[in-house]
Amino acid sequence: MIGYYIHHHGTGHRSRAQSICCYLDTPVTALTSLEHDEPHPFDTVVALPRDDAGGPTHNPDAHGALHWAPHHDGGLRERMALITKWVADVAPLAAVVDVSVEVSTLLRLLGVPVLVVAMPGERIDTPHKLVYQLADHILAAWPQGLYEPHWLRPHAHKTTYVGGISRFDGRRPDLSERVETPTVLILNGSGGAALRLDMIVACAKRYPEYRWRTLGVPGGPWTCDPWPAICAADVIVSHAGQNCVADIAAAAKPAIIFAATRPFDEQLTTARTLGHAGLALVLDDWPDLDDWPELIAAALQLDTNRWSRWQTAGAARRAAQVVTDTAHRCAPNGIA
Repeated sequence: MIGYYIHHHGTGHRSRAQSICCYLDTPVTALTSLEHDEPHPFDTVVALPRDDAGGPTHNPDAHGALHWAPHHDGGLRERMALITKWVADVAPLAAVVDVSVEVSTLLRLLGVPVLVVAMPGERIDTPHKLVYQLADHILAAWPQGLYEPHWLRPHAHKTTYVGGISRFDGRRPDLSERVETPTVLILNGSGGAALRLDMIVACAKRYPEYRWRTLGVPGGPWTCDPWPAICAADVIVSHAGQNCVADIAAAAKPAIIFAATRPFDEQLTTARTLGHAGLALVLDDWPDLDDWPELIAAALQLDTNRWSRWQTAGAARRAAQVVTDTAHRCAPNGIA
């Protein structure tokens, strides 16, 4: 058995876990506070209580050693107890953690080999240094040739860059929603971004020559399968979340990317990487209304063949192989 801890912010961590686990032959238990729609690739799911619903917190960062371990939080106590019981009952071969310094540390203290999923940005604080040091392997879901952060270089011997992981890798283009009017799709994830529906309504009123669509913008439509809308778009406007970027790359679409505010400059780093590589038109902020025609024209001039440099093809399969290899390498007496 392999464990897979899935962080509950947004749905991107869950999507990545499902993509990877589709290629694993070993049974997988998901450990998460998120709900899972059927079907999913996990053999079992351990439902964890939230650790951020207890009201006012005291010393949540353990004097700077951790990210989130508030004193006397019942949810934190119960979720860690459930993880510990699961380890005692199952004796997993390894666990993937996407992402939590505290869960990684707990699992490693229980003797479980741990694969840590790295995230972009400036991860140079004490908790991140701890988790990358204790990791048995580190999995980075972007191409090494475009972004090799300085803080991962000391761990190069145990880090694998697999490329951007998209759940749509290998899926045929779906043109069922394609129309003649040039379409601009505003793509937003469930993790949040400073987008409002009235901002897009204003664009549609000023520039009716384009078809303006939204997915995930608060107050607008949401779908579990954005692939047809992505394929139907002529230009995609999106934040720089890892899953959105990978999905755009899998479809090889012209894109305008802006960075939503995230801890450790996660999206800012990804956006700058895309801009430097010429994969997308990158903006610092939502543009002025007058700027849209020029921006759309510039995006349409991008060479979308460059998206192959994000290496989405086969990325989930490569990640699954890393998990399998690590479990075998760390298994007692080669029993994996």
